[in-house]
Amino acid sequence: MFLSLLRSLPPKRQRIVLARELTIALIVLMAFLWGGKYALELMHLRQESVQIAGGIVLFLIGIRMIFPPPEGLMGELPDGEPFIVPMAIPLVAGPSGMAAVMLMGNNDPGRLGDWSLALLIAWGATAAILFSATYLYKVLGTRVLTAIERLMGMLLVAISVQMFLDGLGTYLQIAPP
Repeated sequence: MFLSLLRSLPPKRQRIVLARELTIALIVLMAFLWGGKYALELMHLRQESVQIAGGIVLFLIGIRMIFPPPEGLMGELPDGEPFIVPMAIPLVAGPSGMAAVMLMGNNDPGRLGDWSLALLIAWGATAAILFSATYLYKVLGTRVLTAIERLMGMLLVAISVQMFLDGLGTYLQIAPP
């Protein structure tokens, strides 16, 4: 996905754009991790609502990865250099990722430092993979990458269903009769 979004740019500019988008995504995810509790309170949302919504969005993304539409995973994109959308948000910092970090920070606020470190490690791994995407594409080829994308889509669908069921189960346990 990232390769197709950046292919019209020179290689040096691709790295700059990728670094910028990854940085924006990290800032957004950290903001949701540290400020998610306050955002939930401000919007009068319960944790279960965010968990169920995140599961639904993740499910839709997973289905699109398994059965990609002709216009690509993210649909029609305007010409030019991507800025924030779709690379930073929703490809790196998507709704389900934002919901997940918000729920982690809300469930155990005493471990925000641990969660921040975990987020940085995951972000670093994501950055390493994305910066090596051109090399991986040359080594693995289109067929293998397509198979991996579909496999990851299936994994996302399974995670999304579990996220939805967890949210629904929590809601049903605490919902008034």
